[in-house]
Amino acid sequence: MIDGCYWHGCPKHGIAARTNADYWSAKISRNVERDQETNALLRAAGWTVIRAWEHEDPALVCERIISQVRGRYH
Repeated sequence: MIDGCYWHGCPKHGIAARTNADYWSAKISRNVERDQETNALLRAAGWTVIRAWEHEDPALVCERIISQVRGRYH
């Protein structure tokens, strides 16, 4: 999954909203909670969850994915 830095509370690039801050803070907090719940549900169902931030180098994200796949089948 590729998470947007703003919408998913990136610790490196997430910023507080300037307007309607209470609403957006609660919304983003719920997104983070839902991401954690989704990860747990997927893992419980046997999935390997790989999350990347939008700011990450796509080549490095691909390397993580390849590493996970190779680890499962080798």
